[in-house]
Amino acid sequence: MSAAVLEMSARPSAAERLADFARVTTDDVDEAAEQIGRIFCPHDLKPMCARAAGFSARHNCAAFDGFSINYVAYGGSVSIDPGCLERFFLVQVPLTGSASIRAGICELDAAPDRTASLLSPTIPTRMIWADCAQAILLLDRRLVEQRAAALSGRAASTMEFDPVIDLDAPSGRALRASLAELITLAERFGPAGRLSAVAMADWREVLLDHLLNGQRHGLSDAIRTFSGQAERLPRALRVARDHLADNAGEPLDLAQLACASGIGIRALQLGFRRHFGLSISQMLLDMRLASLHVRLAHAAPDASITEIAFDLGFTHLGRMAGAYREKFGESPSATLRRRIS
Repeated sequence: MSAAVLEMSARPSAAERLADFARVTTDDVDEAAEQIGRIFCPHDLKPMCARAAGFSARHNCAAFDGFSINYVAYGGSVSIDPGCLERFFLVQVPLTGSASIRAGICELDAAPDRTASLLSPTIPTRMIWADCAQAILLLDRRLVEQRAAALSGRAASTMEFDPVIDLDAPSGRALRASLAELITLAERFGPAGRLSAVAMADWREVLLDHLLNGQRHGLSDAIRTFSGQAERLPRALRVARDHLADNAGEPLDLAQLACASGIGIRALQLGFRRHFGLSISQMLLDMRLASLHVRLAHAAPDASITEIAFDLGFTHLGRMAGAYREKFGESPSATLRRRIS
C-alpha cells in the first residue's frame, strides 16, 4: 500500500486532509447546509438527533480545471438529500465513520477500506453519514460525458454509473491510490501553488480513465466495442436499436422494425436478448423512461406529467409511474417538484 493511501487511512485525530484549503468550519446546521451547498449543490441537511448534539461540519476544497478534490466531515449522524447533482459526478471515499447511501433504486453502505460510492448527476441521491469523513472527487459532468462520447463513438449524452465502488477490487484500489496521491500533491503545493497546464491535463486523463474504464456505467459495453475489445454489434441490431430510439414515441410495430433492420422478427428478438440483455419492449420502455426523466427534470412549473407521458408514447399512467419509480427511485411528480423547487 502506498504512503499516500496509508496517510489517507489514518485514524480520526490525524485524518483531516487539505487543512490549508478550508472553506467551511461550523457547528451550525443551517450555515453548513448553505455554505457547503454553494460549493457542491443545494441540499437538505438534517441531524438525525433533533437537538443536533455533537454536530459539526468541515469542508476543505482544492479546485482544479474541470475537477476538485475535497475533504468533507460531519460530526454526529446527519441525513443529506441533494436530489440530483445535475452538474457533476462525485466519487466519495470514506476515511472514517460510515455512510448509508441510496442512489436511485440502489442502496449501499460505504465504509473505509471496503466500499466507496460514485454518484451520477441524473440519479436522485439520499445519504446518512455517521461521524463520517470522506475524500471526495468532483468531476465536471460535461467533461465526463464528452470523453465517454469520444471513447464510445456516440454523441454526448447522459451518463449513469453503478454507484458501488469495491475498494478491494483492482480498479477500486487504483482509483483510491490516485485520489490519495492527488490530495498529497495539493497539500504539497498549497493554496498559492498551481499545477502546470500539462500536469493538469495529465491528471484529468488519469481520473477520466479510472471512471470510464474502471467503473461500470451505461456506455461500458459501447466503449469496449468501439475500442475493439468486444464483439462488434451486428449492423441489423444497430439499425433496429436506432430505429427504436428515433420512433420511441410511436406504438411498437415489430414488422416495421424487422423491415427496417433487414432481418426477421424472431432473429431480431433473439438478437436483442443476446446482445442487449433486454427484450425489444423492455428497451423501448427504458428509452421512454429516460426521455420522461429528462423532460420532467427540465419542465416548466406548469407542465403536465400526463401530457408529457402521452407525448412519449405511454398509454397506461399507473404502469408508467411504477416503472419510473423502479428505475429512478422516486415518482415522476417528485422529479417535477424537485425541478420546480
